[in-house]
Amino acid sequence: MQRVFEEEAAAEVVHLAAKAGVRPSVAEPVLYADVNVTGTTVMLDTAQRAGCRTFVTASSSSVYGKRTDAPFRETDPPAAAQSPYAATKQACEAISRSFHELHGMDVTALRFFSAYGPRQRPDLAAHKFSKLLHAGQEIPFYGDGSTRRDYTYVGDIADGVVRALDRCPGSGWRVYNLGNSATVSLSELVAALERLWDVKAELKRLPDHPGGVPLTCADLTIVGREIGFAPTTSLDAGLAKFAGWYRRTVESPRA
Repeated sequence: MQRVFEEEAAAEVVHLAAKAGVRPSVAEPVLYADVNVTGTTVMLDTAQRAGCRTFVTASSSSVYGKRTDAPFRETDPPAAAQSPYAATKQACEAISRSFHELHGMDVTALRFFSAYGPRQRPDLAAHKFSKLLHAGQEIPFYGDGSTRRDYTYVGDIADGVVRALDRCPGSGWRVYNLGNSATVSLSELVAALERLWDVKAELKRLPDHPGGVPLTCADLTIVGREIGFAPTTSLDAGLAKFAGWYRRTVESPRA
């Protein structure tokens, strides 16, 4: 990383790389700690030594833990981590803040809420469920379907990342929610995908997964006031854009 910073002379950093996912982190906690916590520390340290003044890093809604009150606010007290992944993101936020306190860097941690859309990771719900629907296979359905997520279209999240990067120099440490501030249950998501693909889902009912949480929901008051973040993409519109990408690249990769 030192060589990269020397060659590129980067003045600003957007650090999104990580081992992502709650469920796999339960099986590989050491790997998650190494990649996420050590990796972020290496990035911060190298950026600081290179004279970089602005650092934006990806956090997660997982830092809010197992809560049923909504919406989640950046000013809420720390919560007990429900998975190694959540614990690594809490640690990354703390380490990031220490670099601001020690070195005066402008550091922003962005708490992403269930990003979806074109190029989505294949292990996440919209992509994974779509693939199983097309193959006529069962969808893993954890619990009774009442868990709710704040699904946020990737284009809206990208807008928030750019706004965070462009915020006023010298404004110090900030943490922002990047969500849609509207929750969708697992049952509602499956129904939306059934309508999207005109296929009836077969459900493989499973118990609640260890590390999972019942609810995520972003309060956007602070992020809206400070950097003007305001998502514009509804779930149906976002899924339609995802479907267009899916048809072009997954169903017909040579097209």
